Amino acid sequence: RPPRSTLFPYTTLFRSESLKEREGVEAMSDQLEALRAQLDDVNLKLLELINERGKIVQKIGEVKSKSGQKRFDPVRERKMLDIIAEHNKGPFDTDTLQHLFKQIFQLSLGLQEDDNRKALLVSRKKKPEDTIVDLKGIKIGNGEQHLITGPCSVESYEQVREVAEAMKAQGLKLLRGGAFKPRTSPYDFQGLGKEGLEILKRVAEELDMVVISEVMNPNDVEMACEYIDVIQIGARNMQNFDLLKEVGGTDKPVLLKRGLSATIDEFVKAAEYILAKGNGNVMLCERGIRTYERATRNTLDISAVPILKQETHLPVLVDVTHSTGRRDLLLPTAKAAFAIGADAIMAEVHPDPAVALSDSAQQMDISQFNDFVQSLRDAGLYKL
Repeated sequence: RPPRSTLFPYTTLFRSESLKEREGVEAMSDQLEALRAQLDDVNLKLLELINERGKIVQKIGEVKSKSGQKRFDPVRERKMLDIIAEHNKGPFDTDTLQHLFKQIFQLSLGLQEDDNRKALLVSRKKKPEDTIVDLKGIKIGNGEQHLITGPCSVESYEQVREVAEAMKAQGLKLLRGGAFKPRTSPYDFQGLGKEGLEILKRVAEELDMVVISEVMNPNDVEMACEYIDVIQIGARNMQNFDLLKEVGGTDKPVLLKRGLSATIDEFVKAAEYILAKGNGNVMLCERGIRTYERATRNTLDISAVPILKQETHLPVLVDVTHSTGRRDLLLPTAKAAFAIGADAIMAEVHPDPAVALSDSAQQMDISQFNDFVQSLRDAGLYKL
């Protein structure tokens, strides 16, 4: 074993190298922290610039909204992407940066849309609390669920009276019935018009019912208001803007049905026309949309119920008759609608559907109607 004195130079050298290595690590650590601090500073600057960009985008959205321009401008987006490609000096490749900016553009469009929705009178962001529509003491939208029933078309006093009596026996007061009937064929029964309204009013007064009936022509609104309690805007008139404005100027509750091929956004904007004129007593009704499916008359968009309830503060109804066109599907679709949160269900009843002047295949007779209501009660989905 060599003496300790001969190991001293090596020990000193080892310690010196360890010290240098430690100092080198510390220097690299300091450099790393400095670079990270620079990165944090750049991140904060990017954050500030992105938010500044967002504010400018919102202002652009306001200008476009006032001038009626579409939010998305593909020509403008292409120009911005070209500018990015022209000025990119790396190290990121152009495709990567363009993809990143496309995401920012998309979020910016969403920001404009969010501002637009926030401004809509129908928007839940504008009015967080639910709108409750009072139909002669019956509250729609307060959490209680209701049934709206009656014949497709008003054919006679006796017909409406018989259906209304069956409804009253079940404790129902919301009576629907068509006096003006928009039909696909000009040769089909078009309704009794004013005479039909007179029948509805007479039965309603005798049995203490609430009358819901469709109006098609803006010129008929004032006259119809003398006979009915709720103005219905049918699917084919969802974008009859003159009619929407006219009913918006009344104090009558409005039941607005979704158009045959309308998107939810178009449906909501149609309701906005009514609210914009001052009438906030609007109920939305999902009645099925047209798809390639032929097993049913239309396709019931059941998901529209929670979407409309999330996006708007208005009551949401479901018409199970027109959405299916089949009386054998009325009960299961009504159960689904109540289960998903619909405020009311609409269904058609006729004393003798086989001789009905319109839509005979989709209407229940009195016995079927009684079974329908009882089945909903037995399922615990309808408690009134």
